[in-house]
Amino acid sequence: MAVDVDTSLIDDKISEVRRWFLGVGNVVVALSGGVDSAVLAAMANRALGDHALAVTAVSPSLSQEELEGVRGFVQRESLNFMEVHTDEIQDPNYVQNAPDRCYVCKSHLFEELLPIALHRKATIVVGTNLDDLGDYRPGLRAADEFGVASPFVECGVDKSMIRSIARSLGLGELADKPASACLASRIPYGVPVTIQRLSAVERLERFLHRLGLSVVRVRHHGDIARIELPPEMFQRMLANREQIVAEAERLGFVYSTLDLGGFRSGSLNRVLKGASGDEGDRQTLV
Repeated sequence: MAVDVDTSLIDDKISEVRRWFLGVGNVVVALSGGVDSAVLAAMANRALGDHALAVTAVSPSLSQEELEGVRGFVQRESLNFMEVHTDEIQDPNYVQNAPDRCYVCKSHLFEELLPIALHRKATIVVGTNLDDLGDYRPGLRAADEFGVASPFVECGVDKSMIRSIARSLGLGELADKPASACLASRIPYGVPVTIQRLSAVERLERFLHRLGLSVVRVRHHGDIARIELPPEMFQRMLANREQIVAEAERLGFVYSTLDLGGFRSGSLNRVLKGASGDEGDRQTLV
């Protein structure tokens, strides 16, 4: 994932984000486990020390792998950290999985973070970056309603810069970490989000990871598990075809499919009329 970068630009952005944190003074970082929020949490910690608190929301939509990754990262970086439990799975507006599901989920998250921030006289911050502004992300509306700040956006930082910042700060594990998203993003809009569906996706993805398929999405289409991988990983998957089919069936899927379109972050957003995205407008199954 390494890309050529202007090191002086990256140094300037690191300094700019640091000044942003020093200007705010106290922050609560919503640490999801993804690259953006993890880099933000590390930068906040280095700038503010104990005046920065990273908080991870634990719920059925967060995989155990991601949670374990967060805990390991927090320990290595010596972050001031806590976990909260959110109950969006009990909210009918979340379970129905309308296109604004992310808005409902983020609202639950910020409702949990708000009293923590008030107690610490802190600003809630998230890892949203410039690239996110061009995608369909209803969670941004929740952030706006709760007065949540986005330091990367305010400092003009995009996704590629974040990975370069991670390298510059000695966070190589983050620089090369695959993109991640909550498990609910694997379920098509309109199909209810249930613990059973989330669990099936999580367990099949974990199985695929163990086979060396590190960049993968299992999209839950009822009886069908639609597997998205970068094309360069297709041969590895096919070499383990029988094992994958057997595991998918054990988890309740009748059919296992490889999407010839390859891995595309947010591919289920393509069904939303007017939603921006770079994946085209059709699903390809094999």
